[in-house]
Amino acid sequence: MSFGKTEHHKEEGEPLQRQKEKSSFFGLWAGGVAFTFFIALLGFLLARIPGFSLIGQMASAILIAVVFRQIFGYPEALRSGVAFSSKVLLRTAIVLYGLKLNIHTVLQDGLGLLIRDAGIITIAILVTVWVAKRLRANPVISLLLGVGTGVCGAAAIAAVAPIIKAKDEDTAISVGIIALVGTVFGIVYTILRPVLPLTGAEYGAWTGMSLHEIAHVVLAGAPGGQEALAMALLAKLGRVFLLIPLCFILVYWVKSRSGKDSTGNAKVGFPLFLLGFIAMSIIGTYVLGAVIVVPQGFMDFVSSGTTWLLTAAMVGLGLNVSLQDVRTKALKPLLAMSVASVLISVLAFLLV
Repeated sequence: MSFGKTEHHKEEGEPLQRQKEKSSFFGLWAGGVAFTFFIALLGFLLARIPGFSLIGQMASAILIAVVFRQIFGYPEALRSGVAFSSKVLLRTAIVLYGLKLNIHTVLQDGLGLLIRDAGIITIAILVTVWVAKRLRANPVISLLLGVGTGVCGAAAIAAVAPIIKAKDEDTAISVGIIALVGTVFGIVYTILRPVLPLTGAEYGAWTGMSLHEIAHVVLAGAPGGQEALAMALLAKLGRVFLLIPLCFILVYWVKSRSGKDSTGNAKVGFPLFLLGFIAMSIIGTYVLGAVIVVPQGFMDFVSSGTTWLLTAAMVGLGLNVSLQDVRTKALKPLLAMSVASVLISVLAFLLV
């Protein structure tokens, strides 16, 4: 009797123990996600300070995350939630980012710019990778920086990183570099604008074809006036549009270089979030506003939410960065990217 009673209590205790473990896991998972958003909030506040406002919320949040990692170490207890932010939230943000792309505008008004954008992207990637190879730089970071330089900064890096199986720390380092260099170039463009022999439209096209992030394009394009800013954003949208075929090209490239399993299939998965990005682009272009009337306030809310999701994801990546890795990995890719950035600036200037 006593033995049976003991077994009965044991059987009742096991489900209870599993429930406690699940509850504890969920609590730590939620805590990890909340922690990334807390650092994102600190980044938002830091970006409101003069100087840091030039690099923006995302880069500021990554900086805080990296500093936290160096002082306190990686928050191991919160790993599940932090990993969720750096992977799931990252892909969600990329999908929502598709709403920023108006396919109709690009194809109707910016076809000429689109052709030039394609050349800019190709040269940016090839030059960055070529110079990096000569310098014996980290090839993954160099490729990410080439894509970020050619297309649309952090968003392009975040979209491409899963395809080429980049490490979280390499992705975070690349995003930090692209934010820094893009800010420097945006400021230089603004200083040069008054002395350049360009009309407002030409100046806008130049900034849109050559600067890194959309934020950098706005930073440099706005001082040129409304016409310059409109042309700058149109040129930039063309580069964002070309992220779609570029991702498909990289998928094919990775598959062709990968080993194959026993079934003969390449060991690389298709980035389903890319389909979501395309779907959101189509919905944002042809459904919202045309078929379904959506208040501008709602669209602004979605845009802001996308930025917060992407920032929280970047915090998760930043927590994986070791300053030792930055010193050993980042300097040569930074130099390669800088060479490519100068080259496409000159090339874009000649093309306007």
